[in-house]
Amino acid sequence: MSKATIQSLLTPADIQLNGSRPWDMQVHNDKLYALLLKDPSLGLGESYMDGWWSCTALEQMMAKVMAAKLDYKVSDNLKTSLHIIASRLFNMQSVRRAKEVADVHYNLDNALYRDMLGPSMSYTCGYFKDTDKLDIAQEQKHDLICKKLSLKPGDRVLEMGCGWGGFAEFAAKNYGVRMDSLNISEEQINYAKQRCQNLNTTFHLCDWRNIEAYNPTGIQFDHVVSIGMAEHVGYKNYSPWFKIVRQQLKDNGLFLLHTIGSNISLASSDPWIQKYIFPNGMLPSIRQFGRAMEHIFVMEDWHSFGAYYDNTLMSWYNNFNDNWDKHKEKYGERFYKMWTYYLLSCAGGFRSRAMQLWQIVLSKEGRPSGYESVR
Repeated sequence: MSKATIQSLLTPADIQLNGSRPWDMQVHNDKLYALLLKDPSLGLGESYMDGWWSCTALEQMMAKVMAAKLDYKVSDNLKTSLHIIASRLFNMQSVRRAKEVADVHYNLDNALYRDMLGPSMSYTCGYFKDTDKLDIAQEQKHDLICKKLSLKPGDRVLEMGCGWGGFAEFAAKNYGVRMDSLNISEEQINYAKQRCQNLNTTFHLCDWRNIEAYNPTGIQFDHVVSIGMAEHVGYKNYSPWFKIVRQQLKDNGLFLLHTIGSNISLASSDPWIQKYIFPNGMLPSIRQFGRAMEHIFVMEDWHSFGAYYDNTLMSWYNNFNDNWDKHKEKYGERFYKMWTYYLLSCAGGFRSRAMQLWQIVLSKEGRPSGYESVR
């Protein structure tokens, strides 16, 4: 009965249980069917990690699942419902909770990330315009941001969430700006400091809410940039975050926000992603951002290129898979399956356009002469 029910759910997505096509699900444990009916999201990911099922082209399967909106057609269990309620009642991205994602995810071995991300060590969507090379796409992304901000030598730029220092290095080296970057991951900060030691860059181990700790005099910046941090801010904090950015920005400055986005407004992320990859993370929606920035910022430009995240994630997966032998003794087979599921299911999400990637340019009061979009 459970198997027939699961197949009836998968059929509209053109997925067959134990079928012959690359995107068909191969079931190795019949307990899977009851588990998916009881706990679809968490159960699907955990059962993959446990070897209960497999798929030759997992990213294709997940793209079909999300395109058919199967994640909205099944009900999650009580535990998931309680998490959603808690996300609405409490601030899941408080200062105390914010460090959890660094401990679980960003403070992993830098060698693992270096082998996956490549020389750029950029953990955000590349700009694959006129290229299929990851490193070129990441450089083009950094250059695109610099051009959108019209950076010039001597500008002082505040970066909220700096990763391993890729953008700070690029902007300081190629545009002659001074970079001040914040991050809550010690591993990333230490790597960024070493990487940029001969450049006009400063890195601070600091939560965005504690920015006054290193800027007590209230120095304002020519521009502010955030690349891949908004996913960790949380919808209860969007308005306070925008207000703090505005306080740091000169009157004629620009704020560039690079973030993954959701087509619908939610209070929390997918339960499996929440548990294993990005604790307390969530994707913003257009409505959530719009409400939060009212009376704070004027939107000058909104650039969507989420299709390029499919290219980015598949490049990361191929790098990760090709270099796995270096890391398998340390991390083990279950981590390999967890990371594979993470990268390929996310690739499927962007391939189906269930998730988006936005670069948003904001100003305090609106540029009097207007803003010319850069692509």
